Amino acid sequence: MSTLPIAQILHRTGHWTGPTEHCELDYTERFLRRKRLTTASGDAFIVDLAQTTSLDDGDALELDTGTLVQIKASAEALLKITGSDLVRLAWHVGNRHTPCQINADHLLIQADPVIGHMLEHLGATVEAIDAPFTPEGGAYGHGRIHSHEHVATAHDH
Repeated sequence: MSTLPIAQILHRTGHWTGPTEHCELDYTERFLRRKRLTTASGDAFIVDLAQTTSLDDGDALELDTGTLVQIKASAEALLKITGSDLVRLAWHVGNRHTPCQINADHLLIQADPVIGHMLEHLGATVEAIDAPFTPEGGAYGHGRIHSHEHVATAHDH
């Protein structure tokens, strides 16, 4: 029985260099703490991070062998939202706590026919596409967090 390499170190995009393997994961798969993953070349490894973490496209996991494995966002089923009042449409998406990738001329959300139908009724054009998905992170943490906890400030009572 062989032991799989273990990744316990995460390097964020722009803070690492060098040759790498890569691993493609969708948005849901990129939220993890402990998991067995396989690189594009078929090599398995174990991720064992200190806490549940949202991995971004371009991040790298460092294996205990010294190998870096770049994380790539894989294509998944999305809805591309366009319209004359994109800010209003974005507000309605956010009001439903739906992860959203915000671009200059369109929004991307995970394929959800109910949200898509609602947006069409608000005047949006909704197009089903397959693309990588990297939505905005939360205001209170990098990427996703489990709970909606606010940081205490001096004016809290």
